[in-house]
Amino acid sequence: MNNRTHTHVFHLGNPLAQRNTRWAVWLTAITMVVEICGGWWFNSMALLADGWHMSSHALALGLSVLAYAAARRYAYDKRFAFGTWKIEILGGFSSALLLLGVAGLMLVQSLQRLLNPSAIHYDQAIVLALLGLLVNLLCAWLLHAAGHQHEHDHHHGHHHHGHDHHAHDDHHDLNLRSAYLHVLADAATSVLAIVALFAGKLWGAAWLDPVMGIAGAVLVAVWAKGLLQQAGKVLLDAEMDAPQVAEIHDAVASLQPPASITDLHLWRVGQGSYACIVAVETSGDATPDQIRGLLAVHEELAHITVEINRPLR
Repeated sequence: MNNRTHTHVFHLGNPLAQRNTRWAVWLTAITMVVEICGGWWFNSMALLADGWHMSSHALALGLSVLAYAAARRYAYDKRFAFGTWKIEILGGFSSALLLLGVAGLMLVQSLQRLLNPSAIHYDQAIVLALLGLLVNLLCAWLLHAAGHQHEHDHHHGHHHHGHDHHAHDDHHDLNLRSAYLHVLADAATSVLAIVALFAGKLWGAAWLDPVMGIAGAVLVAVWAKGLLQQAGKVLLDAEMDAPQVAEIHDAVASLQPPASITDLHLWRVGQGSYACIVAVETSGDATPDQIRGLLAVHEELAHITVEINRPLR
């Protein structure tokens, strides 16, 4: 015997995140053009390298915008059994791969510059590095504001329904997070570059420029690894260690007479939304509706399929 709830989770995305990410794309692209043109005009390889480095971030941010747009466009396409939310996760995963590539490029360029030092045009490089930092901080503020507003709306919705029995850390927009990490990576490398440029200009420590580049590459790689793990977990449905699994077990264990779960599958179908298939064995008169009622307090369980098995007598 089985019963199921099946209501489409039409994911229309986070409009504020999409709009602010689009603004970040334009700001990053404009700054990229300014740095590349400035590097060519002042014959500064440092500025040219930073400009092309920023182009990879502009590409990644553009990928995030496309992911939002695709998720909204296909939100009502019936081919997507559980909505289009994972398009955004795929965008975040792809963006993380680009971030890892950026880290590798930064490492190679920094090692080359450490082994083969070149003259640095400090004054021009410092001015444009400061400009790049300001743009990155503005972009970071835009993306952080979008994420903060979305989380506030999400938690407000749960409190409104009296659902405050736990606070799982599973409501992050990984597509927005990937864009945010790209901007933070650029800001971090700008700070390191500014420190190195001032040290080189004031104390002649030109070797600090490539060393800071290596440190920045390591930092970016660590961020990319974390994002890959988060997005990969969702894409591969590796959710059986989620807190909801224990909650489902606790709910079924509360049945009288006792019941046991013989099979359970849980996977994510939206931002903070899960689907589950649970098979229960009991000698009592429990029904699928009764079990669904026990699980209904967990609002993040958007799709529930219940199978009841009776022991053979």
